[in-house]
Amino acid sequence: MQLYTNLKIFHYQHKLDSLPPESERTEAPIHIRIKPTNSCNHSCSYCAYRNPKLQLGQDMSISDRIPALKMKEIVTDCIEMGVKAVTFSGGGEPLCYPQLATTARTLAEGGISIATLTNGGLLHGEIADVFSSLGTWIRISMDGWDGPSYSRFRSVAEDEFSKIMTNIENFKKLGGKCFLGVSYVISRDNAEHVFDMACKLKDAGVDSIKFSPCVVSNDGHENNRYHAPVFGRIKDQTQRAKNDLEDSNFEVFDSYHALDEKFDKPYEWCPYQQILPVIGADQRVYSCQDKAYNLDCGVLGSIKDVRFKDFWFNNREKFFKINPAKHCSHHCVSNGKNMLIHDYLNANPDHLPFV
Repeated sequence: MQLYTNLKIFHYQHKLDSLPPESERTEAPIHIRIKPTNSCNHSCSYCAYRNPKLQLGQDMSISDRIPALKMKEIVTDCIEMGVKAVTFSGGGEPLCYPQLATTARTLAEGGISIATLTNGGLLHGEIADVFSSLGTWIRISMDGWDGPSYSRFRSVAEDEFSKIMTNIENFKKLGGKCFLGVSYVISRDNAEHVFDMACKLKDAGVDSIKFSPCVVSNDGHENNRYHAPVFGRIKDQTQRAKNDLEDSNFEVFDSYHALDEKFDKPYEWCPYQQILPVIGADQRVYSCQDKAYNLDCGVLGSIKDVRFKDFWFNNREKFFKINPAKHCSHHCVSNGKNMLIHDYLNANPDHLPFV
């Protein structure tokens, strides 16, 4: 059964009906990304949150972290609201957050599916035990292929790569049903090692590898120019990985592609900010992952002095302040999903029977 599909939201009819501006009710988000901390134990050369050329993270403070009491409050609210899933992500490295194991366990025991993005360096001990037994998925971001390359790309010690590979092997030995994937971030620097790393990761026991392009600019043309010299060689390797390595125990998901060069949006309100909002380490709620830590055009509001559930259900107008046609002329991971939802909601009711 499919893990990656843009059609998941269509299993939530009540949520779809509540989305339009004319709706008189607000439903809880289905899925929330929580960025518990902006600190990180790695310093990746391509990190979008620390690249001054990228919009993502432009107003981020590395010192921000959700206070422990506020996190407990958010967790309680999510459970009471009926949120279905929470993914921890950066900002920084979620596993650097001291209360992450307790937070994740409480969410899971409250009926919420949990997942995390991580660099894998801290995936051991209690947090590994919690996610192996209670988590739905973990995705480790990787780029190097050995100790020296990891040290060069991430400003870490040369033994960090071997530690992460050991963490992967040990995590799989814990058992449980948590799906362990790797997002292999591809650049010109690792272009010759894509297939070899897929082999290494399969041997280590991961369930999935996702090939993704590094993003170097807000401009689609510039991103495509960066990848153009190696694009063909990389596609040969990703296809080889899919042909030679994929089986019932190992998924190969090829998301290495040219970015859309036209980022203009043909719609004036964004459905997905009501479906998958982001809670930042600065205790602000953002419309989406692509506008996290953008104070000029991505903030729905602050929950520093108010409970999340009270913020969410009061004042529906906040969901329509951002006009994608004006404010979102950048790459958007939810654009395809938004287009489907608008098509669904704009169907003429008189013609619905003519399927």
